[in-house]
Amino acid sequence: MAMLDHAHARPFPSTASVLSLAYSTLGKRLLDIAIAVLLLPILLPMIGLLWSLIRLQGGSGFYCHKRVGRNGAEFSCWKIRTMVPNAERLLTELLDADPLAADEWRRTQKLSRDPRITKLGQFLRRTSLDELPQIWNVLRGDMSFVGPRPVTKPELDRYGPDAKVYLKLRPGITGLWQVMGRSDGCYTERLRLDMAYARAITPLRDLTLILRTATVIFRPTGR
Repeated sequence: MAMLDHAHARPFPSTASVLSLAYSTLGKRLLDIAIAVLLLPILLPMIGLLWSLIRLQGGSGFYCHKRVGRNGAEFSCWKIRTMVPNAERLLTELLDADPLAADEWRRTQKLSRDPRITKLGQFLRRTSLDELPQIWNVLRGDMSFVGPRPVTKPELDRYGPDAKVYLKLRPGITGLWQVMGRSDGCYTERLRLDMAYARAITPLRDLTLILRTATVIFRPTGR
């Protein structure tokens, strides 16, 4: 609880709020860099192997898509490619031919049965291994290890006035939604979890979510 300066009747910030602000403005970035540097020797060989396997199937090994970052700045979000090379054309044809698929895509920007995803891609998505290249986004400062799910401009419009909660943070490779509701495409639930995270950003919470993400990889539920 904040303390009051009775002479001016203005609240002093509590020690906890000062520490939280210091962590979210500087400490969080330093933690991201430290973890990224420690993980690079482990992740680079894994990324190289997955890239090679995808390349053997034809097409590029990486996929990048524009996402909205902190303060509304767009950035290129990198992933291991999980779809067939002509994915955009297939999506257009499917949505034109299947009203149910078109409605699902309009509501969630996902398809429960997506013919564009390869068999290897399905495995990579379920385990979130396709997101390993985003360590590059963390090093660049586009993303954090923990934060809200990175979204496109059309997706951000669904947040309405609460988009300011998303825009004040760096998007995360993992976060509350990714750990607790990653198979749920509901934007209301996603926003609720983003707001809950924004209210209490601490190093202990970030480290806990990173560790819990490791368990999700071995207990795959994503898509």
